[in-house]
Amino acid sequence: MEIEQNVTVQCPYCGQSFEVLVDCSIEHQEYIEDCEVCCRPVSLVIDVDDDGTVTVQTRGEDV
Repeated sequence: MEIEQNVTVQCPYCGQSFEVLVDCSIEHQEYIEDCEVCCRPVSLVIDVDDDGTVTVQTRGEDV
């Protein structure tokens, strides 16, 4: 299993895709990262399964 993995996510505001670097050694993470395209804050909820599968949910602040 990789320690870090690049994951492509979609901005809930502008709809553009951008990459985030995920630390796969942490099973559950929540943090805010600005969209690389529109610069609005995107809330990221990241879960890493036992087999290393990474799931990322994105939400805007207005949700």
